[in-house]
Amino acid sequence: MHKYLSDYMKQMNRLLEENRSFTETDLQRHLDKIGFMQHERLIHFLVTMLFAIVLFLVLGAFLMTEAMFLLPLLGLIMVLLVPYIFHYYFLENTVQKMYVIYDRMAERMGASAHQS
Repeated sequence: MHKYLSDYMKQMNRLLEENRSFTETDLQRHLDKIGFMQHERLIHFLVTMLFAIVLFLVLGAFLMTEAMFLLPLLGLIMVLLVPYIFHYYFLENTVQKMYVIYDRMAERMGASAHQS
């Protein structure tokens, strides 16, 4: 997903730099991509929060019982949680950049409509 979204953003920025005019179809296609990425972002947010909650539950259980068998589980949860946080951060920031691109595309459409 990271490469797919990065490539898409590069393509959209290149089109904007080329001073290309956009159609309603282009705008709708980009809006659809935003919707897909918002859904992806929501799912990753929920998974990240679930892992964080499980981390604190297992940490609390470890601190209360001092059961050493919980340490590998804590390590495993951390190994999974940290990349999820970074991926969620990427998705969040990229979706916000997609909003800016949408606004620029809509502006360009409005400008080309006024020139016609």
